[in-house]
Amino acid sequence: MVFIKLLVVLIAIAIGLFLIVKVKKGKGYEETGITFRPGGILAGVGLIIVAFLINGAIGQIPAGYRGVVLQFGAVTSETKGEGLYFITPIVNSVERMDVQTHAYEAEAGAASKDLQDVHTKVTLNYGLDPLKVNETYRSLRRDYVERIIKPAVQESVKAVTARFDAEKLITQRPEVKSAIEEALRDRLASHGILSETVSMTDFTFSRSFTEAIEAKQVAVQDALKAENKLRQIEVEARQAKQAAEGQRDADIARAQGQKQSAILKSEGEAQATVTVAEAQAKANKLLADSLRNQPELLKYVLYQKLGDDIKVIILPSGQEFILGSDLLGGGTTTPKK
Repeated sequence: MVFIKLLVVLIAIAIGLFLIVKVKKGKGYEETGITFRPGGILAGVGLIIVAFLINGAIGQIPAGYRGVVLQFGAVTSETKGEGLYFITPIVNSVERMDVQTHAYEAEAGAASKDLQDVHTKVTLNYGLDPLKVNETYRSLRRDYVERIIKPAVQESVKAVTARFDAEKLITQRPEVKSAIEEALRDRLASHGILSETVSMTDFTFSRSFTEAIEAKQVAVQDALKAENKLRQIEVEARQAKQAAEGQRDADIARAQGQKQSAILKSEGEAQATVTVAEAQAKANKLLADSLRNQPELLKYVLYQKLGDDIKVIILPSGQEFILGSDLLGGGTTTPKK
């Protein structure tokens, strides 16, 4: 845009000079000279003035900017947006104001609620409100960073930090960040500055407090280890108890099984004994009945039970013992009484 405006001015000057100056060519030995055209001086000067006026009336606002319109140096309510604009030359002028988002970084120091020294690095993303650039230019011109943003960041950090203990500044970092953002938003909005986001990259404390925090963390870790160890011991104890109870139940079940087996075995043996005894009794009864009816058979059985070396048999008085001849090789023998 600057090149186009310069080109317009140069063309206007060239045309004006052409209208004003006239080159006189000499004849023969006459020298060539330059003369002015009386009627063209006014036209040329007028053309050059018009070119400068047109050049001052046209302008361009680049992306990310707004144009504050001034009238004889006084701020008006008119604002020019991005692109070409036209104003009344000499009467009006335009001042560009940057409305893009910028980052401001600062080191901030403060004291916590428990009077611990705190240092942090704050990054503020801000931008001018496009609807209030006229008021911002009127009150601050372009010096709003040093005059407004810098002290606002320091004051907001100090005010918010004083509401939290040093330990909570670490554990409640999102709450601290939100409080600082809110404080900056309210403070900057009155000057036409938009606070977009706040980032706190670090919190540092005094050496003694840092050592105390580290010692506390070590103690907490030791406590957690001890608690985990205790839980492990409790789990192992429960497992051992369950294993002992399982072994006990198994032993009881085994003993009950053995007892039941022994009972069943004893009952079976008893029933077998009874059965054998009953069978033996029946056999004895049958044998007795048989011998009672056949006394000779009894004598024969008795003889079979005698050894070969027995020579004398004593019988009760009145009893006879007759051995048949077929059993003794012939004849009948009656023992002596």
